[in-house]
Parts: sequence; C-alpha cells; structure tokens
Amino acid sequence: MKKLLALALAIVMSLSLAACGKTPVEPSDSPVAESVQPSAEPVELTVFAAASMTETLTEVIELYKSVAPNVIITPTYDSSGTLMTQISEGAECDLFISAAQKQMNALDVTQGADKNPDKLDFIDSTTRVNILENKVVLVVPNGNPANITKFADLANAKMIAIGNSDVPVGSYSLEILKYLDLDIAALESAGKVTYGTNVKEVTTQVAEGIVDCGIVYATDANVAGLTVVDTATTEMCKQVVYPAAVLKASKNPEAAKAFLDFLKTDEAMAIFEKVGFTKVN
Repeated sequence: MKKLLALALAIVMSLSLAACGKTPVEPSDSPVAESVQPSAEPVELTVFAAASMTETLTEVIELYKSVAPNVIITPTYDSSGTLMTQISEGAECDLFISAAQKQMNALDVTQGADKNPDKLDFIDSTTRVNILENKVVLVVPNGNPANITKFADLANAKMIAIGNSDVPVGSYSLEILKYLDLDIAALESAGKVTYGTNVKEVTTQVAEGIVDCGIVYATDANVAGLTVVDTATTEMCKQVVYPAAVLKASKNPEAAKAFLDFLKTDEAMAIFEKVGFTKVN
C-alpha cells in the first residue's frame, strides 16, 4: 500500500509541476513514473482483455482510480480470439491483454509471416510485455457424480466441456486431448463434447452439472468455486502466458502505457495472485 500511495503522490507532484511550467522529476522506483503521466484532464481508455481476467482486472481498474482519478477505463471482456478479430476490424481499443501469444502475434507485424500471415500491424510492439501466467485445470461439478479424478479419465467421460478452437483455453484443451491420444473428431461424433465461446461459458456448464467435467483456467475455477481434480503439465500443453500491448491507434497511448505499467506493480499483482495468476518468470 505504501508503493500505491507513492505512485499516487508521484502523479500529483508531476501534475503540479507541469502547471508551473517545470519539468516533473519522477521517482526512479515507480513503475508508473517510467511512462509519461496522463494530464489532469479526463482521459478515457478502452481495454480489451481475456474473459478469464474479468473479476481481477475489474478490481485492478477500481484500485487505479486512487492513482489516476482522471483516467476513465472501460473494459471489454471476451475470448482473446473474438477480441483480436474486433481489433483487426477496426474496433477502438487502447490496450489489449490476451490469454495466449497466438492472438497477440496475429496483430503484431514484427512476428513474421509464420505467426502473422495476414501482416496485421495493430500493436505497438515496443510496449508488448508478458504480465501473467495461468494454469489449465480439469474441473468437475459439485459431488463429482462421474467420478472424474484426472485427465486420463476423460476417455470415460460421457460429456466434456471445452472452449472453441479459436479460444485460447480451447486450444490448450485440444493439446491436452492430443497428448492423451483422444481423437476430438471421434468424441464429437459420439456426442461427448460441448463447446463454450469463452472460458466463462465452460465454467457455467460445469457449475450447472450439464457436463461430467470441463477444462478451464485455474483462476476461473477459483472464481467459480469449482472442484479442481487435475492440473495440466507443460508436457500436456504450452505455458499459459498473458501478453499485453498498447494499440498503435490508441488516442491516449501514454495513459495506456501508464496503466500497463501499473498492472505490473505489487498492488495490482496481489489482486491477480488472489485467484491463482502468477508473475511470468
């Protein structure tokens, strides 16, 4: 909290000095101070973030009001694939936080043709940073009626909920099924798979007992109060890393950079860590 107060004081001091025509001197240990501070005039930011960040980022945004009360942040939460498509189609966005590198790469022209075949150039790659890591877990409804205790039990499940293939958690799920030698086409033919357009839809299906089990993020399982019976290893699926970057079309890039810096502070990280996010090593 001391660091948070220091951040707020740094912004107030910088605004006061600016009003006097002087160059503000920022404390070197302030992450927000590394970016040019937003003016005292109201600043509006639009943040597109993965659905799995809904609860935590909303809380961080509320906390940021005490640091930069003039900054009004409007978040939009959905699957990273949907958000990526909206950005590529011209949706106004200042900061994008994806639940996987794939969707960020698709908007970053510096990633080359393999990762960005359409040569989309929407993000400021100099601001791109990995901010969080998550885990992929297997969850079951209350009471675990199908007695699913590990990923290997998916072969015996009558109904499994996973995300669509264009959703990061869905991509991770398909990697896990492949690792287990489970043919997704065969599961679909047998009517054993149901899909969600984002991770929240998958958690809802599990919570309501519609399915025997589901594959979601550890953080969403925590927020939804679901029972976790197994956690995917790095052999089963890739490391789940959340990259963030400011958009080139941002109308307030400096304010967006300042908020991105705030996401890396101890105060913000404490909120993310409450539900199972961790810093990226």
